[in-house]
Amino acid sequence: MMTNAQTSTSGLTRLRDLSRGVQNLAGFDQAIGALRSNALVTIDGVWGSACALVAATLLKQHPPLLLVVCPHPREVDQFVDDLSLFVDAETMVFPAWDSPAGEDELLDETYGDRLRTLKQLLQIQTRQDQRETTDELPPVVVTSIQSLLNPVPRCEQVLGNSRTIRVGDQFDLEAWLDWLVAQGFHATTAVNLAGEFSSRGGIIDLFAPDWDSPVRVELFGDEVESIRGFEVASQRSLESLQQVEITVPGTTREYDEFITAYLPAGSWVVNLATDQAEELAGQYQDRLGKEANTHDYRQLLERLQQFGLAQCWALAPGDLETVFRFPMASVERFSGDMDKVRSQLDHMGHDQEVFLVGATQADVDRLQQILRETRLAATNQIHYVLGNLSAGFRLVTENKLLVSVSELFQRKEIRRPKRRRQGRAIDSFLELSEGDLVVHLSHGIARYRGLQIITQEGQSEEHLTLEFHGGTNVYVPVNRIELVQKYVGGSKRRPQLARIGGQSWQRQKQAAQRSVMDVATEMLQLQAARQSRPGITFATDSSWQQDFDAAFPYQETADQQLSIAAVKKDMEAPRPMDRLLCGDVGFGKTEVAMRAAFKAVDSGYQVAVMVPTTILTEQHYRTFVERLAGFPIEVAKLSRFSTTAQQRAVVEGLQSGRTDIVIGTHRLASKDVQFANLGLLIIDEEQRFGVKIKERLKSVRHTVDVLTLSATPIPRTLHLSLVGMRDISNLETPPEDRRSIKTEVTRFQEKLIRQAVLRELNRGGQIYFVHNRVQDIESVAGRLKQIVPEASIGIGHGQMAERELERVMVDFVSHRFDLLLATTIVENGLDIQRANTMFIDEADRYGLADLHQLRGRVGRYKHQGYCYLLIDRTKYISPTASRRLRAIEEFSEMGAGFAIAMRDLEIRGAGNLLGHEQSGHISTIGYELYCQLLEKAVRSLKKMAPPINTDVEIDLPGSAYLPADYVTHQRVKIDLYRRLSAISAFNQIDDL
Repeated sequence: MMTNAQTSTSGLTRLRDLSRGVQNLAGFDQAIGALRSNALVTIDGVWGSACALVAATLLKQHPPLLLVVCPHPREVDQFVDDLSLFVDAETMVFPAWDSPAGEDELLDETYGDRLRTLKQLLQIQTRQDQRETTDELPPVVVTSIQSLLNPVPRCEQVLGNSRTIRVGDQFDLEAWLDWLVAQGFHATTAVNLAGEFSSRGGIIDLFAPDWDSPVRVELFGDEVESIRGFEVASQRSLESLQQVEITVPGTTREYDEFITAYLPAGSWVVNLATDQAEELAGQYQDRLGKEANTHDYRQLLERLQQFGLAQCWALAPGDLETVFRFPMASVERFSGDMDKVRSQLDHMGHDQEVFLVGATQADVDRLQQILRETRLAATNQIHYVLGNLSAGFRLVTENKLLVSVSELFQRKEIRRPKRRRQGRAIDSFLELSEGDLVVHLSHGIARYRGLQIITQEGQSEEHLTLEFHGGTNVYVPVNRIELVQKYVGGSKRRPQLARIGGQSWQRQKQAAQRSVMDVATEMLQLQAARQSRPGITFATDSSWQQDFDAAFPYQETADQQLSIAAVKKDMEAPRPMDRLLCGDVGFGKTEVAMRAAFKAVDSGYQVAVMVPTTILTEQHYRTFVERLAGFPIEVAKLSRFSTTAQQRAVVEGLQSGRTDIVIGTHRLASKDVQFANLGLLIIDEEQRFGVKIKERLKSVRHTVDVLTLSATPIPRTLHLSLVGMRDISNLETPPEDRRSIKTEVTRFQEKLIRQAVLRELNRGGQIYFVHNRVQDIESVAGRLKQIVPEASIGIGHGQMAERELERVMVDFVSHRFDLLLATTIVENGLDIQRANTMFIDEADRYGLADLHQLRGRVGRYKHQGYCYLLIDRTKYISPTASRRLRAIEEFSEMGAGFAIAMRDLEIRGAGNLLGHEQSGHISTIGYELYCQLLEKAVRSLKKMAPPINTDVEIDLPGSAYLPADYVTHQRVKIDLYRRLSAISAFNQIDDL
């Protein structure tokens, strides 16, 4: 008996045989003959995923190369997925520029992706005559009409502007560094992005634009001793290399060549944008502006017509020569209801061979279970295929029917991203700059004055210089750096520097110690009371739970896996769960919550998901419904968007037990909402609910499991000190390939707004414009229409009628307009992959956490996100507002919420973390020392052995420090000293 994986492999093999049937169709041979003569061919009656089947069939006729031109950049990835179902061939993507390339074009991923493809095409040209057998399929380049309008460098520019580094070569470091700077590379302390380099001593780290990962070149004198690729996240080596090539063929402003110059003679072109290409080209060029360097569309068409050109039409004009008619038809719409899907599929496919395509193996496994009793399954007419199909179709003459899982159950398909870069866990916030306040554990608060090398008895060692009251300096050797902490206090006024030899510091520490003991005692009593109460013991994972978990289309981060395991363990325990799940915006909290919800329903219980806003209700409802498609689980929503009749039906469904999961606002806490068998309560952003709601939730907590989600991350030091008192899971690692959001603080500039909006429109995206005053939001809309008349605009705010606001939001999600002008109702919940540019008007009016939450709406998929914090041209900005804006601009990397939480602590105080009575102690002794005292108090009260901390000092003759030419940046150097000082095991040396 075949396994499920073997079944999907068998289905894929049969799917790839479909091209044989296409080859036998009338008119196909004439079309191939015309293409081989570099003539024009019309392929009529083809659209959607069937275009990929046509391209796969042409590819099997073995032209030197196939160039596929999509109508729009957003359709390129879909086509690549579709094509992989019908043929296994080398596929390259050639992307379009979103906007005219700027001065930092080397840092733009588009530059590297385009250059990588051009270099591959040059290699294909050189090896064209070396293909020995006709069995080897030629490569495919998938691009868009917009991309072909962007000029490329001439072939000789690419070949003539490449440099190679080889192991054993002589290497002039200074000359190389000068060359890199001249080519536009950015010098940095640690390489993270393409287009960057760093140099320290005899080591140079380098990340060329067309590489997937950076390399480390180590020198021995003036000779290259080794070249190793390394991973950005961990800095660990990936592989040893003998040589690397760096290519920088000038700036894009100098380019004037067409991509056709890179195509081997005899290549074929498949144009999927035939009936709209000229219109799309014109729109793209208008949006880029007159200053952009682009080709004329008609000249481009003339170049393409020098090759065999297949023009694909959904409905071709009747007067074209060499027409091949493709016999396809659309697939009827499925209901999405599981029982109806079975009968619909039996009806549609009664005389067909049916191919069902699932994005994950779990999808395929579930389909086999669901359809096991159908007539099609009994007659072996169904084939299951693992992959992504953007749109199903019928191949009429062959009696073949192709359908995707997303079409069967009406869910949005999520593409599994290609792994390029791992997320990087959030590092310590303890970055010191000269002038910062610090805490010396023995002496108190001081000011950090930099690093200084001190030589005694012939031995040199680096020291931190700390200035205390009265100008007294204390020099702390870097091997004792653990004695020094950055001061974060949250006080409105700056603390006084401590006096060396005074008693006040010891008194302040003792007072804080007594206070944290009270806090720890109270929290431990609460925890003990909770653990003594009986709760629900949920069942261990069933096969359905395993299928549901496996259907997640992304790779879970290590933090997600730990959090999921902790939640499941809590749910399977006989006491009520009360777990707090913290994680920055976009770090995957919802997936953890959905797995917990599935576990509860799978055990026979109901789930309530309580969220602070109506918009978030809508978003979570859509997410849950799509994720749970294919399982017999009833999901309902309850909010002010629901009519009275809808609310009544939901309440009845909860009382009868018909509804399994309900998602709603504080309406869920109303007295008329009664559950038949509530087992799990999920609360999103509890701090945003009022006092009455929180009191009602407290009573529920006694009987059911509770999972609370928070997008305000708890800094790691506080998290560690609370372990043992509160069940907390922290998501610290961003998902793979998620990029940081480019953030810019700027005065209101019409030119900048226009350029940013047009850039987003050029990549098929959408835009948020946040303006938080309802009374003049219409006038802002009028101004935006004048700035960017090309963009369609919708308006949304909380004072609109419920139905009207719901319609605006649904229309934006459905991409019926381009720009959403809204108040901060978009702060929570909207998760739109296409929306990747945001403007926040009058940004100085917002708090730091609010700005971070708003910014988290963009950059949620693979695209680069942009956030512009706009300030009125004439307005004076207060120092506090200025600090907030500088902080949000500075902390733009993924996971910045942790750094922002710390900066918020500095700006606003610590009351929101541990209560206002504790903020005085934190401002007196500093945040990190407070957390250490809290952790110590917890261990003492729980009768835990104190951590063994043996202080060993080995004093060897000779100097020991990091030279300035090896680590030039002081902040990096201090971080390295701190990490060296914290090493307690040999394997940690490798990690460093």
